[in-house]
Amino acid sequence: MSFRERVKKEILVIDGAMGTLLQQRGLPPGWCPEEWNLSRPESVQEVHKLYLEAGADIITTNTFGAIQLKLADYGLGHRVREINLAAANLAKEAARPYGAMVAGSVGPLGKFLQPLGTMTFDEAYGQFFEQCRALVEAGVDFILFETFGDIGEMRAALIAAADAGDVPVVASFTFDETGRTFTGTDPETAAVVVERLGVSAIGVNCSVGPRELVQVVQKLTQSTNLPVLVSPNAGMPEMVEGRTVFRETPAAMADYAVRFVEYGASVLGGCCGTTPEHIKAIHQSVKGLQPRVRSRQFGLRVASRVKTVSIAPRGIPVAIGERLNPTGKKALQAEIKEGKTEITRRDALAQVEAGAAILDINVGVGGVDQVAAMERAIHAVQVLVDAPLCIDSTDPRVIEQALKIYHGKAIINSVNGEEKSLQTILPLAKRYGAALIGLTLDERGIPPTAEERLAVARKLTERAEAMGIPRQDLMIDCLVLTVSAQPEGVPETLRAITLVKKELGLTTSLGVSNVSFGLPNRGLINAAFFAMALAAGLDAAILNPQEPRMMETLRASAVLTGRDIRAEQYIAREQQAGGVQAPAKPVEQAAATPLEILYQAVLSGDKDNIVSYIETALAEGLSPMELLDKALIPGIEEVGRRYGAGLYFLPQLMMAGETMTRSFERLRPELARGPAKKVGTVVLATVKGDIHDIGKNIVSVMLANHGFEVIDLGKNVDNEEIIKAAMEHRAQIIGLSALMTTTMVHMADLINRVKEQGLNCKVMVGGAAVTAQYAREIGADGYAVDAVEAVSVAKSLVS
Repeated sequence: MSFRERVKKEILVIDGAMGTLLQQRGLPPGWCPEEWNLSRPESVQEVHKLYLEAGADIITTNTFGAIQLKLADYGLGHRVREINLAAANLAKEAARPYGAMVAGSVGPLGKFLQPLGTMTFDEAYGQFFEQCRALVEAGVDFILFETFGDIGEMRAALIAAADAGDVPVVASFTFDETGRTFTGTDPETAAVVVERLGVSAIGVNCSVGPRELVQVVQKLTQSTNLPVLVSPNAGMPEMVEGRTVFRETPAAMADYAVRFVEYGASVLGGCCGTTPEHIKAIHQSVKGLQPRVRSRQFGLRVASRVKTVSIAPRGIPVAIGERLNPTGKKALQAEIKEGKTEITRRDALAQVEAGAAILDINVGVGGVDQVAAMERAIHAVQVLVDAPLCIDSTDPRVIEQALKIYHGKAIINSVNGEEKSLQTILPLAKRYGAALIGLTLDERGIPPTAEERLAVARKLTERAEAMGIPRQDLMIDCLVLTVSAQPEGVPETLRAITLVKKELGLTTSLGVSNVSFGLPNRGLINAAFFAMALAAGLDAAILNPQEPRMMETLRASAVLTGRDIRAEQYIAREQQAGGVQAPAKPVEQAAATPLEILYQAVLSGDKDNIVSYIETALAEGLSPMELLDKALIPGIEEVGRRYGAGLYFLPQLMMAGETMTRSFERLRPELARGPAKKVGTVVLATVKGDIHDIGKNIVSVMLANHGFEVIDLGKNVDNEEIIKAAMEHRAQIIGLSALMTTTMVHMADLINRVKEQGLNCKVMVGGAAVTAQYAREIGADGYAVDAVEAVSVAKSLVS
């Protein structure tokens, strides 16, 4: 049986850690584990056999870092295919006598995709495609993407795997103690995004022990009907007598495995610190158990990076904000032509604050590169708000570029019954895992009767399902005509909504404001028609959420139609507003001082406009130090506070940091002419043997933004080089980062050298593998769990 069949019928056990067992066989610190597939194949195969003898049904190839970008750090970037083929063949040969399956292991790139980093979707796709193609060629049973923390990177990986060959794919994420990935994705959102990208299972691995994963696994199994993989660490790492130790016992891991099966997991194993003994205990505890059948109905779900929005036939109706559309908006048209995003960002924030759950984005302006314009808009908005996006365009090229770079599950607005539309738009929705708004028109135009529109909706549904798009991901727009021109059309639209929901069971949407075109007091007509449509069963509406009457109508109608049970949301909103909803302030009237504008720009990570705001403030007579002390520094400190409180996530932190960096670059000439204001000097490095530097790079930016001079030595840095730099620059602090438990020992060595040489500097440590207890054990002066805390620790060390 294939993996797809077995994972639905039986509980499967997957292997544990590879790297630590290779080290026990002589793998030197800092050496490339994947290279041993070529030079020490017997050692790799020995590890495979230990797990097979322990009862593993699945073993993973020794290819977690066998991607060109990471192999290049060892001078092996040209041997991707060779290393992956060798690894897969070693695993297959070991697995054959046991009847076990082989998973082709693929890890993350170690770089952020745009807009958080510089890597494009196409570059990431190319990296993953090369490795996956080699693994497919070698004949692995499935590809396992593991330890991913960025949903955007996972999307690129899954799309590449689908193109590399017809093999099952498993998407496994790493969640921290907060229940989110390091870029802020929760388990439900992870499931919503990947389940439409062809995965055979979804999973969670690494970062924490089984105890910390209980709620994550519960949420994951409640959020999807896909099989679930769970491979926790054997607890959190500790350093004992110079050795990394994981305390979770095989018996404890086995007990948790049984609990995870009860929640709905069907693939159990381990990650860092787990051994064949752990896998043997897990095998003995779960053998004979059967997968729990899960068959929940979820309806239409779309997602941003950090939030899922459900549109259900009996759920609360959803407002889709319409203001990011240049039609009739001269200022927005001009901004799109100039390649700017100031109005786009401002209106996106305002709509979400006014109650929009989803934002429609359209860049349809003549004479501009709409592909580039849409890319700018998506990049600007998706790190600014948590609302999912609706991609509004008639150009397939624009839609495809938007779907590539969006780090979530979007809606395409729209597809219709015309053959050309069906043949171009449906494949995009299938490939990129998007939902669809289906317009009830075809080559004949908009049908005059409700029954004819139902027929188009049925055609759309059948064609979508034939393409492999589930019917719940299609939302039908029954199209409203202008009542002043065709008054007979409004009743047909309302009947069509009712028919589509009754006959097809689909969700429905409308662009409400079309009904009032050409009439005075359009808001009144819109609100009245909206109430009628909601009574007919409308589930979502594209509207202006900053018109209070529209949002009031939505909330009140939800109560009257029984969709807001016991009026809970209506009452909560009224209590929040004090019984009266104040009219939304038009964006154009939002007067603010230059300092307030700068402060808000940092909060929203407005890196594209910060320099122009600074120019305006300087022109009005404010000094550079005033801008720093009264706007920029308070802004980044508030970002840090929100990050610490769980209100912001890593993307917002990074965008705010980059905004601050651009501010300092602009103000540096003026500040250089004034008195120096340096907090201290920090030498930063990722320790020897560790090629991961994402966290260290974020710390570097944050420290620089708080007045520190940062000497960033990069990754895989020898302790001698770090000490030399600290002496040369007279650093007050050395900051060390380590992601891998095998490289943490270099931290203790450096601290000993600092003390032996009598250097007058402090050492602070951090990184995914490092704990506060370990920092104390090795004598570090400070420990930081993240970049925000690193700033506080650094300030305390120089005070």
